[in-house]
Amino acid sequence: MAAVAAASSLPSCSFVGLDKTGSGNGGSLSFTEGFLDQGKVPAIRFRRREKLDASIRSGRAELKISCCFKKNSGSEGLHHSVDAALILKKKSEDVLPYLNGRCIFLVGMMGSGKSTVGKILSEALGYSFFDSDKLVEQAVGISSVAQIFEQHSETFFRDNESKVLKDLSSMSRLVVATGGGAVIRPINWKHMKHGVTAWLDVPLEALAKRIAAVGTASRPLLHQEPGDPYTKAFKKLTALSEQRGKAYANAHARVRLADIALRKGHGDVSALTPTDISLEALVMIEHFLTEDAAIRKGQFI
Repeated sequence: MAAVAAASSLPSCSFVGLDKTGSGNGGSLSFTEGFLDQGKVPAIRFRRREKLDASIRSGRAELKISCCFKKNSGSEGLHHSVDAALILKKKSEDVLPYLNGRCIFLVGMMGSGKSTVGKILSEALGYSFFDSDKLVEQAVGISSVAQIFEQHSETFFRDNESKVLKDLSSMSRLVVATGGGAVIRPINWKHMKHGVTAWLDVPLEALAKRIAAVGTASRPLLHQEPGDPYTKAFKKLTALSEQRGKAYANAHARVRLADIALRKGHGDVSALTPTDISLEALVMIEHFLTEDAAIRKGQFI
């Protein structure tokens, strides 16, 4: 299995070989593919930048390893990243028997990270990943949702979205990232509940910041709003949340990012890594599946 989410967040590391006088040469540290297989500690190999001196070749030198952690948002260091990925893998193994091949449909507001989390979950579970918006774009031959809205209409897009979700619901072993508005049509819930649905519940302030940072051009429901990017994003997201809140609550599992951040002692959900969120999603999905299995067992005894 791939390194799941840790692969994208592992820090860059270097090593320094020191002789007895303290001189040395540098190099880099990398992890071999499949380092999470069977829960083993990652294998390490060294790439030397230049030929090491005689004292290092003779084995008399000490080898010291130092890690230079990139200051990426949410980066938590080498050991935590590896531990989190191992925990994610173990949790996926716990959840798989309960899923029994059923698809996972991720729902949530625009910008909630459904595609990022969906890809991580699919790798952890050995599932295939699909983005329903991308499938609609391919089906109608138009390169973006914004263009579909502009050239046709939102209704046209929603009709094709429902067709895509119907097709996906007949398959197995998929993780599907749905569009933010997929929840507004009851027929879509009928399709998605052939599998397991999980709501990524992100605070509106965090969503508005994310969207403002990348712009609203790709968000047809936001692009025409007046004002600065954050203000118009927050205003529209608030209105959409009021319209869709009850619909999102239909999901089998709810992944509250604010709760995860609180447990981890973060003051802001932006400090969470995609692995943190993916792990919580699996925990909540397992919660639903075990309760559902217990109910079914009680019914058929």
